[in-house]
Amino acid sequence: MNTDNRVWQWAGHLIMIVVSIACLVPFVLLFVSSITDERMIIQNGYSFFPEKLSATAYVYLYNQSEQILRAYGITILVTLLGTTVSLAITSLLAYPLSRRDIPHHNKLAFFVFFTLLFNGGLVPTYLIYTQYLDIKNTIWALIIPGLLMNGFNVLLMRTFFKTSIPVAVLESAYIDGAGEFRTFRSIVLPLSLPIMATIGLFQTIGYWNDWFNGLVYLNDARLFSIQNILNRILTDIQFLTNGSMSTNASQGLAALPSATVRMAIAVIGVLPILIAYPFFQKYFVKGITIGAVKG
Repeated sequence: MNTDNRVWQWAGHLIMIVVSIACLVPFVLLFVSSITDERMIIQNGYSFFPEKLSATAYVYLYNQSEQILRAYGITILVTLLGTTVSLAITSLLAYPLSRRDIPHHNKLAFFVFFTLLFNGGLVPTYLIYTQYLDIKNTIWALIIPGLLMNGFNVLLMRTFFKTSIPVAVLESAYIDGAGEFRTFRSIVLPLSLPIMATIGLFQTIGYWNDWFNGLVYLNDARLFSIQNILNRILTDIQFLTNGSMSTNASQGLAALPSATVRMAIAVIGVLPILIAYPFFQKYFVKGITIGAVKG
């Protein structure tokens, strides 16, 4: 490697180190703020080096542990089930669209693309899901609306199939007697692990972070996901802070570490995704790079 290339390599490493630190710093501040004494935040603001530490926010959340653990179970179930079904639907739609021998495959792809530009709006969507599909206050309300299939993911996966699966390999499978489904299961899917992992990560993050479906379609507290619970805790704190408070409410708010609880809630919400991401990272770069190639 010559001197110029070495200089550019070191410059690239330096830039990536700076960008990585810039991405990491907010999470560090988030965690440090969650274990900072409430009074120190009120007096001095948020700091990386607080004068006094406190676990009061986590103790408060621990006292809500029964509700939070049940919500974690709902979230994990919804994330696993939703991601699995979503991957199956997305891949089964993207594969035919990637085949040039399927009649009108470009026109069919346009209908998928059309859903990226327009939708029915919140009220018609709500009426269809609640009055015709009757999913209100069921677990399907957290899985189906808006998350089960995404047109962007379908087009991304279609491009990966089109550019990465050699036609000669498919033809060899047909010559050996494999049908369409066996070719898809035994040839296409094993060669598509990067894009499956990438789309799976997208869907996992989408399901894990979703709170909107629970807000719109759920009244039953037993079905609340972790994001719904955390959102409602934040809403309750904001109501006590801004509302016209009674004496009991004022005393309750005085005993509640509202600023640090917000940070602790954010830490609890984001921690599982941070733990899971490194296991997907090796597939993520290859999948998003090849899938994003125009084709």
